[in-house]
Amino acid sequence: MRVDTKGFATVRPIRELVGLIVATVATALLVTVSPAEAKYASLILDADSGRVLHAVNADTRNYPASLTKMMTLYLVFDALEDGRLHLDKGLKVTTRAAGQPASRLGLQRGEKITVEEAILALVTKSANDVATVLAETLAGSERSFALVMTAKARKLGMSRTTFRNASGLPNRGQLSTARDMSVLARALLRDHARYYHYFSTDHFTYSGATHANHNELLTSYKGTDGIKTGYIRASGFNLVASVKRGGRRLIGVMFGGSSPNARNRLMKTLLDKGFASLASIAPVPIVRQPTKKMKVAKVRKVKKVAKSGGSDANRRPTGDWGIQVGVYKTRKPAYEIARKAVTKAPDILEGGRVTVVLLEKRNRRPLYRGRVLGIGKSQAYQACRVLKRQRMHCMELRMTDDVTIASAN
Repeated sequence: MRVDTKGFATVRPIRELVGLIVATVATALLVTVSPAEAKYASLILDADSGRVLHAVNADTRNYPASLTKMMTLYLVFDALEDGRLHLDKGLKVTTRAAGQPASRLGLQRGEKITVEEAILALVTKSANDVATVLAETLAGSERSFALVMTAKARKLGMSRTTFRNASGLPNRGQLSTARDMSVLARALLRDHARYYHYFSTDHFTYSGATHANHNELLTSYKGTDGIKTGYIRASGFNLVASVKRGGRRLIGVMFGGSSPNARNRLMKTLLDKGFASLASIAPVPIVRQPTKKMKVAKVRKVKKVAKSGGSDANRRPTGDWGIQVGVYKTRKPAYEIARKAVTKAPDILEGGRVTVVLLEKRNRRPLYRGRVLGIGKSQAYQACRVLKRQRMHCMELRMTDDVTIASAN
């Protein structure tokens, strides 16, 4: 019997044993779990430098409510990166998941929901039933998943956070701080930039019902592109917002708003003051460093499926966007799915470059991601709409200089 080094057990008895051990350690670290200390807290952070521009009760523990789902999504994105999940994988709904209280998507026992649908349901509807589905898929039980959430929080530097479930439903032991939530928001931007765009989704349709994003700042405050709202009676109205203007990004966190409108008004005021103070502070230059998730390699020649242009992969593409249509354990199917995408949307993807991008991690098998690169942003989003209607997985992505392109041959 083997236990996954990431904390997910492959056999239930071992999983439960590991859970008890981790729970004991977590409790020892925190000494005691106390109720929330202060209902209102706020913090404004310069996302690039990590400089705190405003803080009130930033280190007091509060109930995070659905801000908890930010960590749930962080772990889902981890699983997508290392191949344990795929966006088009169907997840089975258990009786326990189907029985979760509102806010919920209304899933039924035995129903299946894809990983991408689950992500969108958490971002927009903040669906508790979906959070449980993801937790049970990744760790076997929500309790085990919460232990992994807390362990990840420690690793990220969230020293005053403990998780008890994947959704944020009331639990006296589920506590966090404004500072810790800003750390998590920054980690999502840093570690999972390719998936961060999901947080800007303004609506999501499932089984004929359309669900609007609860984050009203997406449409009412210029530059907002995420992240999450939350509410339970014990916490008040919570919000983590990420806003980018003029090349500068702020992360705002608030716990304990008296109403959604009051929370939003105060957050806008704090962000306004934050941007005003940034105007007198020189921006911090961002230096790209190779990470463990990326291995810089030589760019090799890649076949191109298009009517125009040559097949030289060393030429810089004319567009800064692309689409990803599949992730596989071998190169050939990744290349074939990218070729198929071009044939399914030839008018949109003509001129794009079919590539296979290699992801290598220490002590793990490489993964091959089928992509069509070198297109514009509008082309990427239009292509994904077309491909999804044809039941193909598709994800828009903005290209960076540190992608690794593997040979398609």
